[in-house]
Amino acid sequence: VDVEYANGIKFSLSAEFLRVYSPAADGKIRSIGSEKVISGRRHVGIMSAEPVGNYGVRIVFDDLHKTGIYSWDYFFNLGSNKFTLMRNYIKTLKKHGLSRDPSKRKSSKDL
Repeated sequence: VDVEYANGIKFSLSAEFLRVYSPAADGKIRSIGSEKVISGRRHVGIMSAEPVGNYGVRIVFDDLHKTGIYSWDYFFNLGSNKFTLMRNYIKTLKKHGLSRDPSKRKSSKDL
């Protein structure tokens, strides 16, 4: 998603990054100790983006997450800090033995 502000500041934010940093609570987040961790979203896609008044945008992801409303201030915060946030996210995944890639589903012959 490309976000551009009237003052010329622009951010390009990936679907994975936006999904991981969704402002909504999500049942697919794992609590590990005091940390909230979401994994396996490297290939998540965006199905739609719907304006919510002048406030922001509701993004609907292809994993059916759709409850987060991204305010313009939140987009700015994400864009301004995206490298640090992504680095911290990857470090947290590594720390807990998780991956950005989706887990492999077991086929019926593996059961």
